[in-house]
Amino acid sequence: MAVTLPARGPIAPAEDERRDIETVYRKLSHATEDVQARLIGPDGQVLTLPPSLYRVIQAALEVLNRGDAISIVPIHKELTTQEAADILNVSRQYFVRLLEEGRIPFTKAGTHRRIRFGDLMEFKRHRDTLREQKLDELTRLGA
Repeated sequence: MAVTLPARGPIAPAEDERRDIETVYRKLSHATEDVQARLIGPDGQVLTLPPSLYRVIQAALEVLNRGDAISIVPIHKELTTQEAADILNVSRQYFVRLLEEGRIPFTKAGTHRRIRFGDLMEFKRHRDTLREQKLDELTRLGA
């Protein structure tokens, strides 16, 4: 079944929600993996949450508790070069160069490049790991 998420911007916690978010976060952040989470719907119906959905809620709570906004993006969503560059916090021109060097897979729709969100996040994880290793090396050399 294909799921299309509504086109909404990031969700940010309202100032008057912060205390409630913190309370829920504290309670759920200590829950174990084998917990059987339940949700009470607006009609009072009790629904059991699958573990994967419960982990999504925990991750969202962690971000919202810090006061940050959150967006949910399907892993197979295709991004424009500008959207992808914005996520990596680099210029669009630099990002296009990464694509042309073959460092990030992409497809073309006519003349426009499209990048899968999952591929972009894999590149970002790899880049962040390399940066961390280089910083550790510099730290060792400076000691």
